Amino acid sequence: MNRLKVLVSAYACCPDEGSEPGVGWNVVGELSKYHDVWVLTREDNRPSIEAELIGKPLSGLQFIYCGLPHLVEKLNDRQRLVHLHYYLWQLTIYFVALNLHKELKFDIIHHVTYVRYSSPSFLSLLPLPFVWGPVGGGELAPRAFWKDFSFRGKVYEIVRGLAHRLGELDPFTRLTLQRSVLVRATTEETANRLRQMGTKEIQICVESGLSEIEIKHLAQLSLPSSSSVRFISMARLLHWKGLHLGIRAFAQANLPNTEYWILGDGPEKKQLQTLVENLKIADRVKFWGKLPRHETLQKLAESHVLIHPSLHDSGGWVCLEAMAAGRPVVCLNLGGPAIQVTEETGFKIAAHTPEQAIREMAVAMASLAEEPELRLCIGQAGQKRVRECYSWTRRGHELSKLYEKIVGK
Repeated sequence: MNRLKVLVSAYACCPDEGSEPGVGWNVVGELSKYHDVWVLTREDNRPSIEAELIGKPLSGLQFIYCGLPHLVEKLNDRQRLVHLHYYLWQLTIYFVALNLHKELKFDIIHHVTYVRYSSPSFLSLLPLPFVWGPVGGGELAPRAFWKDFSFRGKVYEIVRGLAHRLGELDPFTRLTLQRSVLVRATTEETANRLRQMGTKEIQICVESGLSEIEIKHLAQLSLPSSSSVRFISMARLLHWKGLHLGIRAFAQANLPNTEYWILGDGPEKKQLQTLVENLKIADRVKFWGKLPRHETLQKLAESHVLIHPSLHDSGGWVCLEAMAAGRPVVCLNLGGPAIQVTEETGFKIAAHTPEQAIREMAVAMASLAEEPELRLCIGQAGQKRVRECYSWTRRGHELSKLYEKIVGK
């Protein structure tokens, strides 16, 4: 089939970044190898994108930068009104896309970012096949775990859940679902929410991925020679990241000659430090704070096992990075990590109650600390899974074939 004309909506799209900006950038970059791609993205993404393209031009890829009125942009300074901004931006780009389609006659439209299932994409109203996602956000922290949250954390969970439920009632969100030829969900939890809204054609597809360069670099991180086994968590210190569960599991395991390193910063730092003091493990738990990328990878290289007890991650990029580096992962059987991590590549802990999860995480930690051959076997399986399933190169090729199948119907 000839190169298709593809229109992509990528609100978040920046080179050399992880999370959603990385999703947007890597998806459109890979797609441009197979099709002619026009990308609608935010005006404030222009400097980083154009700087990257000067040194690394990509053929078959054009960016259309769209902004909102100055007052709206000012009100959204530091993303204070990001969801309102995102909604209005989606509405604005519909008219831009409508004019572009009259001129260029696109074959297919794909909404890539934001990865948010409860906000509509008005591009679905155009008379073209429309692919939505992967979209996420349907993941919720199990109610049994709320008892450990601060008042602020509980308010956050309530507001977050309410915002998604209100978004589900938006007629334009429902219309987006109805007009999509395919909806892609990041997790089974989000897929369930979408099914309840009436969607039938759903694909489970994790948003996260790694470039071939990243996979190769992470694979070169040799295992530490230290006899001390180091567990590591790399995350923002937020209540829903579940690091209090990891700390309690580490204390409960009470393993000799082990350490627990925590990388990241956030509002829960003091509470976590207090917990460590109360559990009398401060001599074995190290808070490194937020580190630059190269230092973060160095700490991962000096560690043996990733602990990622997040309660509602749609993605979970750090799990892929750890697997690519040959490090076993201990995570909860929730959200994106539950899809990325298999029985061969780590331990997925059921999340029924905090006590049960902590107990089973402690058992997993003990197994990995005491059996170096098990760590090696699991680590090698993780590297294989990342290469086969989560490289952006592979994902781009699969997406290209998907477009051809849809357009060829």
